[in-house]
Amino acid sequence: MMHRRVVVGLLSILALLLVAGATVRAHELRPGFLELRETAPGVYRLLWKSPAGGESPIHVVPILPRDCRLITGGQQQLTPGAPVVRGTLECPGSIQGRTIEIDGLASTTVDVLVRVHHAGGRLESHVLKPIDPQVTLGAATTGWQRALGYLRLGIEHILLGVDHLLFVLGLLLIVGGRWMLFKTISSFTVAHSITLAIATLGYASAPLLPLNAAIALSILFLGPEIVRKRQGGTSLTIAQPWLVAFAFGLLHGFGFASGLTTMGLPQAEIPMALLLFNVGVEIGQVGFVGLILALERSFRTLEIRWPRFAEALPAYVVGSLGAYWTIQRTVVLLGALR
Repeated sequence: MMHRRVVVGLLSILALLLVAGATVRAHELRPGFLELRETAPGVYRLLWKSPAGGESPIHVVPILPRDCRLITGGQQQLTPGAPVVRGTLECPGSIQGRTIEIDGLASTTVDVLVRVHHAGGRLESHVLKPIDPQVTLGAATTGWQRALGYLRLGIEHILLGVDHLLFVLGLLLIVGGRWMLFKTISSFTVAHSITLAIATLGYASAPLLPLNAAIALSILFLGPEIVRKRQGGTSLTIAQPWLVAFAFGLLHGFGFASGLTTMGLPQAEIPMALLLFNVGVEIGQVGFVGLILALERSFRTLEIRWPRFAEALPAYVVGSLGAYWTIQRTVVLLGALR
């Protein structure tokens, strides 16, 4: 396995980078969803689902074309903070060639899926991102483009979900030997794939706020185990880390599923979305592990030595962030229960 001093030094740098990007925000990938379904020429049934379910509210709202008129029932208003809005959008002629923008998206870390069902069966789909929060409608999207969107969403979900990466980082600090590394990462993959599938297909679900707290607890759990491993101790986690990876992987799979289930996907598209989203998650995870292994080899070749405090840093970063998120998410959960 890797040279110990090289590994801990390398992981210190990675841990600091993760902390810099995630001190206050993690697991924020909860996309919004805007659907327009043409029911008559120039008339569309509108459904807006704001990103929801995280620790803090996200205030984004679609800005519809000025010459289109939105009619909603009851007291519904298409305003920032409105979780779900249904209505009828009337656009003279057609909505093709008109632009829709998501106000407030640029200051978030979430995406919004825009889907337009045109008369005649043509489907148009776009993923709006903070760096490009608007789209001009009218371009046809192929099945391949939609598939690529789900694949990319999976990759982003793991790479932007810093809590998931910290858990994998914690596992890497515990495992010893390439075979155990393969076994542990494979167990995590199998476990989260199982719960991702059953949650997305609707066979099971986990409330998001308790789930987020439990995921944070899984990271906190690894902190003392990493310290014990450094001190030469042993435990079931150190001896058989694949068991812990599998058990907590089931929780993380429900977390991955939240990225799909909150979008309200059409039933016919769920199998493809599930498969490609999961493939995207695995690509991101393998890339992260591969990056660590590649950097470890580079540092070992360069014979770089790290100070003692750097060797201890990864364990305390994993444990401290795990504790921070556990407390933060528990407070949010208790607040929601009041």
